[in-house]
Amino acid sequence: MLHRRAFIALAGGGVLAIPLTVGAQPAGKVYRVALLVHGGPAVSGLVQVFRNSLRDFGYVEGRNLQLEVRLVERHEALPDAAVELVRLGMDVIAAGTTLPGLAAKRATSTIPIVLIASADPVHAGLVAGLARPGGNVTGNAALTPELSGKQLELLREAMPRLSRVSVLWNSANP
Repeated sequence: MLHRRAFIALAGGGVLAIPLTVGAQPAGKVYRVALLVHGGPAVSGLVQVFRNSLRDFGYVEGRNLQLEVRLVERHEALPDAAVELVRLGMDVIAAGTTLPGLAAKRATSTIPIVLIASADPVHAGLVAGLARPGGNVTGNAALTPELSGKQLELLREAMPRLSRVSVLWNSANP
């Protein structure tokens, strides 16, 4: 579980840092970053990892970062949380997974949305394609048909004697 936390933190922090560091930035600017996550107390540790990753990139709350976190337990509450973040005028919204990403996309077409981990953002309707996402959504894809073959290929290279692979899938999570 620690490796997953580290991956999400680095992926999310790294992806978020890209738009925040491009070009000359005004001195003293405070970046308004939102983190929209679907889950309960079990994922609250990821929020701290995300915070620490942003700090590692030089973004510190109270100095040059305003971080708004919405940890939403019920998926029905995601749209309201996304609308609230849009109303607050965030510079970027980091969506933990596909469902928060969909809620954020429905709430805004202008604020950049970064997917930290989405199974198949093309199939979910978040982006037009992986190479050219279009719109205001970008980020990481984990289980797309295009990536599945490559993932198996890498697994075979790492474990040449492997003969069977099982995949756990939650069909309720797009």
